[in-house]
Amino acid sequence: MAITAQEFDYVRDLARRTAAIVIDPGKEYFIESRLAPLIASQGCKTLTELIALIRKNPTASALHARTIDALTTNETFFFRDFQPFEALRKDIIPKLIEQRASKRTLNIWSAACSTGQEPYTLAMLLRENFPELASWNVSILATDISPTVLAQAKEGSYNQFEVNRGLPAPLLVKHFNKQGERWYVNDDLKRGIEFRPMNLIEPWPIFMPFDIVLIRNVMIYFDVPTKQAILKRIRACLQPQGTLFLGTAETTLNLDPAWAAVSFGNTTVYQHAGNTSHP
Repeated sequence: MAITAQEFDYVRDLARRTAAIVIDPGKEYFIESRLAPLIASQGCKTLTELIALIRKNPTASALHARTIDALTTNETFFFRDFQPFEALRKDIIPKLIEQRASKRTLNIWSAACSTGQEPYTLAMLLRENFPELASWNVSILATDISPTVLAQAKEGSYNQFEVNRGLPAPLLVKHFNKQGERWYVNDDLKRGIEFRPMNLIEPWPIFMPFDIVLIRNVMIYFDVPTKQAILKRIRACLQPQGTLFLGTAETTLNLDPAWAAVSFGNTTVYQHAGNTSHP
């Protein structure tokens, strides 16, 4: 049975209020396909029964969390888009090593990290290219709203298809071990990465000042006021010469004039206006 207009509006509103996810009109098929797996798992026979059950549950219930989890897009892979990691390797991190030499600290935040490929990519990039950081205090914070993907990220467990997407074979062999049909991140690589649940539209905990923030391919799902609020919050927890990475289809343009776009090769990043570090 297809979703009714009333049910569609209810789920759209729930997604917007709870996670700032914008579901455009005409996307009934999206909600139908994403919630289909929940029907049987919740003891329901139809989508209508499931949505009625969701309505009866309080907003903070486990069912609401599973509903938002199902509506969240979690597409990711190792070294996604490649060029941002080249900018980090060639320009941004070497510059930060010079700037932070006296304090010997480097703090990175991977927001909306999904199943963990991005923070593990960052850990491998640092390990392979900057051995001098072994004596530094380096931290990588990885957050996501979805408890399902965060659990996989913490475990560091991937199937063959997932490790084949973007991960060079030498790095797979060096930093992962295979158990049965799955590959597991070595404990040594996990050290220094903290995985934490976080909803970007709820109050943020007090964050350390970060040198690098990656919040890629997530704000495309938000409305303009939510994007503006998040960009303002990021400025408050980013070092004056820190760097923000957005997705290739995302920008601060017409959202927050306090950000300045800076190009490193084929990659555009964002820094505090007036404190940009050009290549």
